[in-house]
Amino acid sequence: MADAAVNRTRQAARVLIAADKFKGTLTAVQVAERVTTGLRRVAPHVEVEALPVADGGDGTVDAAVAAGFERREVRVAGPLGDEVTAAYALRDGTAVVEMAEASGLQRLPAGVFAPLTSSTYGSGELLRAALDAGARSIVFGVGGSATTDGGAGMLSALGARFLDADGEPVAPGGGALGDVVTADLSGLDTRISSVDLVLASDVDNPLTGPKGAPAVYGPQKGASPDDVAALDASLAHFAAVLEKAVGSRAAEYAAAPGAGAAGGIGYGALVLGARFRPGIEVMLDVLGFAPALERATLVITGEGSLDEQTLHGKAPAGVAAAARAAGKEVVAVCGRLALRPEALGKAGIRRAYPLTEVEPDIAKCIEDAGPILERVAENIGRDFLN
Repeated sequence: MADAAVNRTRQAARVLIAADKFKGTLTAVQVAERVTTGLRRVAPHVEVEALPVADGGDGTVDAAVAAGFERREVRVAGPLGDEVTAAYALRDGTAVVEMAEASGLQRLPAGVFAPLTSSTYGSGELLRAALDAGARSIVFGVGGSATTDGGAGMLSALGARFLDADGEPVAPGGGALGDVVTADLSGLDTRISSVDLVLASDVDNPLTGPKGAPAVYGPQKGASPDDVAALDASLAHFAAVLEKAVGSRAAEYAAAPGAGAAGGIGYGALVLGARFRPGIEVMLDVLGFAPALERATLVITGEGSLDEQTLHGKAPAGVAAAARAAGKEVVAVCGRLALRPEALGKAGIRRAYPLTEVEPDIAKCIEDAGPILERVAENIGRDFLN
């Protein structure tokens, strides 16, 4: 009788894998594939549903495509102005646009940074492509940017004009925003005001100041201390000039949560009328997480590094919070674990399984992340499915 009960439990088990990428080693789709392989080695009959997730940063379009959205590719300007092929996702009138596809750090040549001159123009072109495709709602995922231009490039691609004292367009990039004298938004694509535009981000920084885009994220993009000071002053000036064009709302937007996301492109999106939501919450809605969660008996989430940042709006925290609210058990996989069990528990994660638990050599974990993750998943299967 006991064996029969165990068999019934095994047959009833349904695992939902809702993990983000292991940055630099495995995509979210690959994480799901490897975990599935490992689970089935020790529990061959387990039902597994994969729902790769993202929090608005790089990998967001891939997660949407994995969930059934159509991948659309267009040629747009990269952060340095060179043409690149970027993708967005579309389904039933909803578009998922990822700014990193056009303006992300991965679009820069290896070892090259351009903190003062990189532009978000291509991100605006992606938004325009989504409008051309008939999108009625747009999830604008921002993160992983190479830029700190306050969204000026994006706004320009949508028809805005930013002019210097001679009435000429200012140069691309945040460094030139101090030269803006006139902000003319009269030519903005009118379609943008008729769509539901959601700014999806995992950060809530304001545009400028000690917690603003240049100070917090500029150094990651190659900005020196002098560059950070110059960019902060330029963005503050940019917001002041925009105040003349759109009124006091410009100052409110600059101080609003999310304005400093992705080098300040969040600010530009707010000027367009976007509403800010935590990226993982938006993506879980878009990807159909709720019905998948209802079908699951165990949820496996994760990302490359489970650390303090994870607890502040990253994908695993969002997945765990939703699962906990639904009374589902959650475990996590990761490359590196830097959270104590108490912190994991508070986040709704019963246990974390790092690659380093199986292979202590970090270099090997990076080089052979896929096979090692399969072995980690075998351990989860033994602990929870047998």
